[in-house]
Amino acid sequence: MIVFTLCLYLWSWLSSIHCLEFRYHNSVEMEQYLKDINRRYPEITHLHSIGQSIEGRELWVLILGQHPREHRTGIPEFKYVGNMHGNEAVGRVLLIQLINYLTSLYLSDPLVTSMLNSSRVHILPSMNPDGFESSTRDCVNTVGRYNKNGVDLNRNFPDAFEINTAQEREKEVRAVMDWLKTETFVLSANLHGGAVVASYPYDNSNKGSELQGGQSISPDDDVFVHLAKTYSYNHTEMHNGKSCYELTNFVHGITNGYYWYPLKGGMQDYNYVWAQCLELTLEISCCKFPSETELSGLWEANRPALLAYMQQVHLGVKGVVMDSDSKPVQNAVVEVVGRKNLCPFSTDRNGEYYRLLLPGTYTITVTYPGHKTLTQTIQVPYGPDSFSALTHNFLLQQSDKSSTVTPRPQSCITAITTLTLFLLQRLLLS
Repeated sequence: MIVFTLCLYLWSWLSSIHCLEFRYHNSVEMEQYLKDINRRYPEITHLHSIGQSIEGRELWVLILGQHPREHRTGIPEFKYVGNMHGNEAVGRVLLIQLINYLTSLYLSDPLVTSMLNSSRVHILPSMNPDGFESSTRDCVNTVGRYNKNGVDLNRNFPDAFEINTAQEREKEVRAVMDWLKTETFVLSANLHGGAVVASYPYDNSNKGSELQGGQSISPDDDVFVHLAKTYSYNHTEMHNGKSCYELTNFVHGITNGYYWYPLKGGMQDYNYVWAQCLELTLEISCCKFPSETELSGLWEANRPALLAYMQQVHLGVKGVVMDSDSKPVQNAVVEVVGRKNLCPFSTDRNGEYYRLLLPGTYTITVTYPGHKTLTQTIQVPYGPDSFSALTHNFLLQQSDKSSTVTPRPQSCITAITTLTLFLLQRLLLS
């Protein structure tokens, strides 16, 4: 009897390690879980804080991958952010479950193994832990939505369509902005609740040429539509487009953000325009804070979509831009002809660039001071199936000393003042 009891205890203990409960874990429990995961899987995880909330709670990010502690050339950076609105709690639960799924199945599941071997995945389960802790379990109210200062974090980022970019940023927003300076994120999504739809940029407009048929269209609209459909059609229900609470139905389960409702200071536009990271806003549950009995079903509905979306980080083309001495160069502007981004995409400190593109033929122009402008036409295949975008490097040639090269703006994530002037110039010329 003693042996049986001991075996039962050990079985229960082992089960508790490998089975994560479907419930709402508070901030202390979530932190403990993330630290436990990091201890159990040190080879494929790295845990760090990107800052603190107003009330001093850490904004924990868990990085997963074959080399979690450092970026490797050619390995794209992906991120998920949850719980930006504190009372929209499903995303927080699903991202913790996703961490459990990826770590427990690495090396045993081919999809998970290929994913973590070919990309570096960053997961911030809760951007607004203070709001979560003050929330009430309700489907539609706003208690806990805002941070401790009563600010909506998804209205507090610099807006590409607003001239005034100098307003005060909340502590949580500043932490994310600083985070984006440390990594060259390629693809991202932030998880919300209150609807079931995949929303894509732009969220705002200055009533310029981007405003078409009631939508605010970005230069990469075709890619954004593809990304949104990837999520909606891998979700068990989202693609059906059924609305919550008798609101307007969403065709294919997707929507342009501005067409749904204009939004100033949103995080997805900031990621796209200033951080060169294509981001979607994923609304994943009609009820913002549903009963815990519903969480398992919500996980099953979203799990294949979360995985399929992550795989899209391998769309398009990637590579390194090198100068005439074959050395990688930072801030070389890499532009796809026909896609005039508000802020030009440029190489990072490693000389790398990443451009998410659908399969097709594209002409790419590379500009770097002191070197001749390089223009090449390439054929881009579909990369996600092979877990790698097309690799295409650019070798620049030094320009004649007598010729002049117009300096291009630095990466906009590091030079907001430069970007503001650049946007003003484009507005005057449009």
